[in-house]
Amino acid sequence: MLYTATYPSPVGKMILASDGDSIIGLWIEGQKYYGSTLSEKSIMREDIPVLVSAKKWLDRYFAGERPLIEELPLSMNGGKFRQSVWKLLCQIPYGEVVTYGDIARKMAVIMQKPGMSAQAVGGAVSHNPISIIIPCHRVVGTNGSLTGYAGGIDVKIKLLALEGVNMKKLYIPKKGTAL
Repeated sequence: MLYTATYPSPVGKMILASDGDSIIGLWIEGQKYYGSTLSEKSIMREDIPVLVSAKKWLDRYFAGERPLIEELPLSMNGGKFRQSVWKLLCQIPYGEVVTYGDIARKMAVIMQKPGMSAQAVGGAVSHNPISIIIPCHRVVGTNGSLTGYAGGIDVKIKLLALEGVNMKKLYIPKKGTAL
C-alpha cells in the first residue's frame, strides 16, 4: 500500500509519498514528472510515522537548519544508472552547487568508462523522485546556468538562496529545461 500526505512549503504545496516504511516520493505540485513513482493508487494519510518524520525534516530545512538526508529512510525506484546519480546528489553539501559535468565525471569513474555525458546525468537528475531531500536543486550547468530543475527555475533559486548559495556567478538561461 502507498500513502501520501501534503506539505505546505514556502515554495508551494508538496506531496510526500511512502510505502509505509520509507519515503518514495516528494514532489512540488505541478512539477515535471509529478507522482512518477506512484505505480499504484495511494491513500492520503497524514499520520503515517515516516511521513510525519519527513514533514518535521522539511520544517527544519525551511527554517534554515541543515537536517541530514540519513535521518530519513528513503527508497528510490529507478534503474542502476539513475540510482547511482541520485546517490551522488546526496553527497552535495548544503549550501553548495556542483555541475552536471562534475557528476558526469564521477559517474564515468563509477562505471569505469572514459567519459560520461552530462546530458545523460541531467536526465537522471531531472527524474529524482524525492525532491529537496535528495538535493537535485544543487546541480547547475558548467557555465553557471540555473537550468534543469523539474520544479522550475523560481523554486530552484528560492532553495539555493535559502541555503545561502553565492548566486553571483549563477544566471537564468534565456532558453532551457528549467524555464
